[in-house]
Amino acid sequence: MQTYLQDVESICTRLDQSVFFMVRVLSRSLQPIRSNPKENLEEILKRFTIPGRFYTRESNGKIRCFACALKCVMSEGKAGFCKVRFVKDGELRVPWGYVAGLQIDPIEKKPFFHVMPGSEALSWGMLGCDMRCFYCQNWLTSQALRDPLSGTTPLEASPEQLVKLALSGGAKTLVSTYNEPLISSEWNIDVFKAGRREGLHTAYVSNGNITDDLLDEIGSYLDYYKIDLKTFDDTKYRKLGTRLERVLHGIEILVEKGIWVELVTLIVPGYNDSMEELRAMARFISDLDPNIPWHVTAFHPDYKALDYQRATANQLIRIAEMGKEEGLTFVYAGNLPGMVK
Repeated sequence: MQTYLQDVESICTRLDQSVFFMVRVLSRSLQPIRSNPKENLEEILKRFTIPGRFYTRESNGKIRCFACALKCVMSEGKAGFCKVRFVKDGELRVPWGYVAGLQIDPIEKKPFFHVMPGSEALSWGMLGCDMRCFYCQNWLTSQALRDPLSGTTPLEASPEQLVKLALSGGAKTLVSTYNEPLISSEWNIDVFKAGRREGLHTAYVSNGNITDDLLDEIGSYLDYYKIDLKTFDDTKYRKLGTRLERVLHGIEILVEKGIWVELVTLIVPGYNDSMEELRAMARFISDLDPNIPWHVTAFHPDYKALDYQRATANQLIRIAEMGKEEGLTFVYAGNLPGMVK
C-alpha cells in the first residue's frame, strides 16, 4: 500500500514555532471587541456586519440568501439558519471585521497534503454554521448563537491586518476555517483580495454545502478547497442540517471549476464507520477523479458525542486500504501521529 510518511518531528517543531509567533505577535496586533455589560454576543456581532452581496430578492420582498445550499428566505428582522446572516431595514447584513479564532500552523494540519508542502498557513474563523453536527470538534465557534454554552470573545480585525500577520509569520496561504466559511464569504473574499495582492494563496476548509451561484461569485478567489464529507447516508446528513446530494454536487462543481479539492472524513465509531457506507463513498470519489486525496481521520469524543468511542489507528488503516482497493491514488490515515503510516 502506498503510504504518506509525515515528518512528525518537523511538523511538531513548526507547530511550536507557530504558537510562539501568535503569542508574541497577536497579543499586540488584534484586540478583543469592546462591548458594554448589557450587550450579549448576538448584539455584539450585529455591530460587525456589512451589506451582503450573495442573495436575490423574492417577488414578495423577502431576501433569499445563496451563501450556502440551504438558501434561506428571510423577512425583516429574521436570520438564516446560520444565525449570523440576517435582514435589517430591508437589507441583508453579513459578518465582517472580526475573527473568533486565529493561528499560523502547518498547511498539512488543515489538512492539505498536496499544496505548498512544508509551508505555513494563516487560519481564521468567525462564528456560526449552516449545520449542527452533534460531534463537532469546533462547536464553541460553529454553534455560537445556537447553543448557549458555545461562543467566544471575537477579535476586531481588518483584511489588511490579517494579511500583515500572515506575511510576518511567513505564511504562504490564507485559510478560512474553524467555523463554516461559506456563511462569511463576503469577509473572506475581502481578505483574499488583500492577500492576493501580496502573492498569498487562498483556501476554504468547509462542509461543502456550496451553491453554483456562490461559486460563480467567489471561485476566482479560491485556490484550494477542503471538504468534510461527513457521511454517505442522506438520512444522517439531513439530521446534521443539509442533504447528501448538495455536498456531492458541491464537490463536483469545485472539481469542474479546476479548484484543487481534498476530502476529509472524520470517522465516528458507531455513526459513519460501516465499511459498506465508506466503500460507497470511496467509489464516488474514485469515479469523479481517482487523484482527489481522501483523508480519513480519527474522531475524539466532544460536544454532544461524549459517549462515542475514539476512532483507532487500526480502523483508519483498514479504511485507507479499502480506499486504495476502490482505485483512489491518495488515501491518508491521519491525525494520529506515530500510530499510522
